[in-house]
Amino acid sequence: MKEIVIGFLGCGNVGGGVWELLQGFAPEIAHRDHVKIRVKKVLVRDVKKARSCSVPAEILTDNPNDVLFDPEITLVAEFMGGEQPATEYMLTALKNRKTVVTANKVAVALNWHRLQEAAQQSHVGLYYEASVCGAIPIISTLMTPLQANRIKRLMGIINGTTNYILSRMYANGEDYQLVLQDAQKLGLAEPNPASDVEGMDAAYKLSIMASLAFHARVPYKKVYREGITEITAMDIACGKEMGYVLKLLAIAKREDNTIEVRVHPTFLPAEHPLSQVDGSFNAVYLHGHACKEMMLQGRGAGDMPTASAVVGDILHAVTVDVHVHPTFANRAEPDATLTFTDNWTTKYFIRLSAIDAPGVLASVAGCFARENVSIATMMQKDAVEDGRVPLIFITHATPEQSMLAALKHLDPDICRLESMIRVED
Repeated sequence: MKEIVIGFLGCGNVGGGVWELLQGFAPEIAHRDHVKIRVKKVLVRDVKKARSCSVPAEILTDNPNDVLFDPEITLVAEFMGGEQPATEYMLTALKNRKTVVTANKVAVALNWHRLQEAAQQSHVGLYYEASVCGAIPIISTLMTPLQANRIKRLMGIINGTTNYILSRMYANGEDYQLVLQDAQKLGLAEPNPASDVEGMDAAYKLSIMASLAFHARVPYKKVYREGITEITAMDIACGKEMGYVLKLLAIAKREDNTIEVRVHPTFLPAEHPLSQVDGSFNAVYLHGHACKEMMLQGRGAGDMPTASAVVGDILHAVTVDVHVHPTFANRAEPDATLTFTDNWTTKYFIRLSAIDAPGVLASVAGCFARENVSIATMMQKDAVEDGRVPLIFITHATPEQSMLAALKHLDPDICRLESMIRVED
């Protein structure tokens, strides 16, 4: 039986979960894959810190070189998170001919080209299934079963924190801040939730998924991003009344050589499959020319779901003869033949606060008509405290720049914009 010696960079919740899975499944791994996996060294910040996992104290180290330069260690699993020093540690491991398995979406999204080049030059593997959607096998699905597809559209709920918040707001009519505070108490949101609620986390993941789906590098900086911090209970209630559910969606579309990649709050019809994905669950919905419509759903975050994906990568890496890498030109900048557009076409939910007087609707319709924006549905609510009336519109499919231009024509003395939320079918 072959013994594989590995090292850990980090041993937080995910690293501890990987340790427990490797120990608990050791007999099954030995029987099924004919390998014995031995963790030799585990890098931590403080070797004296009490830990909930059963990692023996004697294999802990606070010196990264004990992992990165040990010739017996042939695979390094990284759980540190963040761009640095994780990226440099992984590069060093790869250059030292060690396969790397990581759950680090930030390091992969920002430095994928450097990591892949180092792996290919050293003829070792780079695996990152756990970097996107936890236990959902979206990376391997895009890289293997769907290779014979031209994927034109991909939409995903890929951040559990925001999906939990929006699901609670939709179900109970609660305000954003209240639900966020509860999510923090439950450990579903970080003390500083900015990466989740401002959409950065989803944008990193979309950069990786879109690159694999479109066989072209889609850099993080090309992803348009809006968070959920300005979403109100009134927005969600009005959308609900009109048959829509609000989600923070990661959206990628490609038409010929034009790509759009965006993360923002999005209304979906209540009957859409993604509308049924509640709480901290994740899901990815895509369309390929051969596979047609497909959705993968499951636990997209959490210590053990992520650890499950990491262990899956480890077992794959140590049992294959040849490591496979994406075949597109993986460079810092996208291919010059590609165009990234900020003028996508979609429907819009527009909520205005208007004076209660004759001619307001005609004024709004005129502003929209000047930019060829067509109104599909309109709803008026009772006047609020300042005497203004909420007016809600759903437009027909409209180019983004036309919608933005139309909103600039509005006279704030007559009506002011309260919300603009995009709508997908």
